[in-house]
Amino acid sequence: MATEYGQGYGLDSGSGFPASTERRRRLPAALRAPVEGRTWRELGHVLLSLPISILLFTYAVTMVSLGAGLLVTFLGIPVLAAALAGCRGFGALERMRARALLGLEVGEPEPLRMKRPGVMAWMGAVLKSGASWRALLYAVVHLPWAVFSFVVSVNVWALGWGLLTYPLWFWVFPMYAGQDGVQLYGDETHRVYLDNPFEITVTALVGLLFTIATPWIVRALTMVDRLLVHGLLGPSRLASRVVELESDRGVVVDTAAADLRRIERDLHDGAQARLVALAMDLGLAKEKLQEDPEAAQRMVDEAHGEVKTALQELRDLARGIHPAVLTDRGLDAALSAVASRCTVPVRVEVDLAERPAPAIEGIAYFTVSELLQNVSKHARATWAGVEVWRTENRLMLQVVDNGVGGADTSRGSGLAGLAERLDAVDGILVVDSPAGGPTRVTAELPWRGEHVR
Repeated sequence: MATEYGQGYGLDSGSGFPASTERRRRLPAALRAPVEGRTWRELGHVLLSLPISILLFTYAVTMVSLGAGLLVTFLGIPVLAAALAGCRGFGALERMRARALLGLEVGEPEPLRMKRPGVMAWMGAVLKSGASWRALLYAVVHLPWAVFSFVVSVNVWALGWGLLTYPLWFWVFPMYAGQDGVQLYGDETHRVYLDNPFEITVTALVGLLFTIATPWIVRALTMVDRLLVHGLLGPSRLASRVVELESDRGVVVDTAAADLRRIERDLHDGAQARLVALAMDLGLAKEKLQEDPEAAQRMVDEAHGEVKTALQELRDLARGIHPAVLTDRGLDAALSAVASRCTVPVRVEVDLAERPAPAIEGIAYFTVSELLQNVSKHARATWAGVEVWRTENRLMLQVVDNGVGGADTSRGSGLAGLAERLDAVDGILVVDSPAGGPTRVTAELPWRGEHVR
């Protein structure tokens, strides 16, 4: 039935893709490249770069020269600010063009930072902005590169397709030009024309080679365009880092708030409720102490059991926040204690010559605890392993189990929250969990030594 379904709907059996698409994918990339949409978009980008670069270069040089010449008067400052603002505007258009034709996603540079509103503040912000000067540099540097890439691309493209299609139009020479074909060589006494079938065939084959090579030449040229757009028209590394840190700070704040809510909920629903019930039971036992001593004794015994349960819940809650064994004896003992509470046998190996900073140690403990809880609840495994080691300036954690697999951070599960928590401190969480298992979760944390305590 599956084969009939695939044939009836034009699907390639066993692939799920349309048969025509599957056939195209079977072609080597070198043969597909000359007719792919990506190639034509990149060629269009190169062709458009020349007129746009001429316009941008002319505007930038003219305005900056005018502004520099007028700096002896006050008019030079607004002209120079207008020149930089115009370059920023052209930069936005270039990012849009790169996104549409090259598929390059480049974020906007850092916005202008004005301490107060007004024209003077705006001019000062434009002149102080590094993004403005990078846009000006792009306007100046891009023109010579656009000329070079335009000349190379057009000549190689025209040569390749011209020679490839030579068998279709070589008849033009004897009919209209009065010669036998394209002249390959000539002097005063001797001329060589490409006019016999063998030579025409060889010419077409050479054209095929040029046609196949053209997309890769154009792609190499546009790689420089990508670097220019990304490096000069995108956000600086410092601005990107600031945005990343602001995002991480938000994640840390949200995580801390969620942890506080969890602690409050656990206290309210667990130990606090038990302590309230304990107080009520002791009050009733006090009232019955004279009337019915035996009943009062039973109530005191029950209250004693509630006290033990409440103390155990408080210990578990404290252990989940930051256990005393972690502070006293480090990750090896703390993770061994976590592993002993797992529902499957867990092998723990900690290879650390020294202890990391308390914050990193706490995050490492929390990460392994969460992963082992996932093993207990969802993995259906029969064994698990935990390894901790240091590689240069990174603390490495790895939790492995032989369960059913299928863990994925993109599903919004607890793994996604764990990945966000690690990302907030420049950490990384990598999940390798194919269906059927095994599951291997690797976490990286920045290493900061214990002397930071």
